[in-house]
Amino acid sequence: MDVTLTQLRYFVEAAAQQSMTGAALRLNVAQSAVSAAVSQLEKSVGSQFFIRQRSKGLLLTPAGELFLRDAQAVLAHLEEALDHAKGEQSSIEGRIRLVCFSTLAPFMLPGLLGRLRTDHPQLELEVTEADATGCSAALLTGQADLALCYDLGLPEGIAVTAVDSVRPYLALPPEHRLASRKEVSLSEVAEEPFVLLDLPHSRELMLSILRSAGFEPDVQFRSASYETVRTFVANGHGYSILHQRPQHGLTYDGGHVAAVVIKDKVPELSIVLARLRTQRPTARMRAVAQSVRQQRAAAGKPKQPGTKQTKEMA
Repeated sequence: MDVTLTQLRYFVEAAAQQSMTGAALRLNVAQSAVSAAVSQLEKSVGSQFFIRQRSKGLLLTPAGELFLRDAQAVLAHLEEALDHAKGEQSSIEGRIRLVCFSTLAPFMLPGLLGRLRTDHPQLELEVTEADATGCSAALLTGQADLALCYDLGLPEGIAVTAVDSVRPYLALPPEHRLASRKEVSLSEVAEEPFVLLDLPHSRELMLSILRSAGFEPDVQFRSASYETVRTFVANGHGYSILHQRPQHGLTYDGGHVAAVVIKDKVPELSIVLARLRTQRPTARMRAVAQSVRQQRAAAGKPKQPGTKQTKEMA
């Protein structure tokens, strides 16, 4: 088979952008060059990798999805070999694409970007945000190299490295009868309205925590926005269960949220860096992992009730 690394790179980028034109823009080459390379690759391999949709871009075929993972593994292995050849003292450069779980983004991305800019100025970090399902999809379709997310709802074929772990806490209005307590049993709020963070997998986790306490929560309000949930709580519309806690209890409208430790035995949730299991960790990935670890270590734990930090890191 007459297959070149350029064809593999163009194919992987076309899959990530879901567009020949988008891939050409990212690669800084002509659109015709990307189309020709992908077509020649399909001809050489003897399989169709994309369904070309005029108005909707590219759609990977089942064969394309399988080949994409192998192509990513080949390119990652080549990158690792080049890193070894250049030696440990060489600067880390190039592009790495990171998708971040939306509720983690404001807590972790600003510090991570600043640290990487200082430690690895030649490393270009391309960041997007998504919910749990979107993070998995970005990895599986090649739109991201790494995902910074919770270990929640990740499918088989994705490997994770633990960065930290967080314990859920009870978010209450400041004037709530239990707001001044150090810890509260979930049964004490069983009859009160619940404000649900309505994100894929997150909603199921929150509801399961309350059901494990022996009652069905009275979901009065729900939102996919972390800050909207906090604002609803601050205005007395109910309680909620959250994981990340801001440095202060203020909300966008000037309200306040009280964070109280949950007395019940509740599961901690791991924050992880995730990647395709078939993709070997590269120097770029290791640089991002190290910066995330350093950022969490410098964050001044504990910052929220019942949190502990793990030391595991790739």
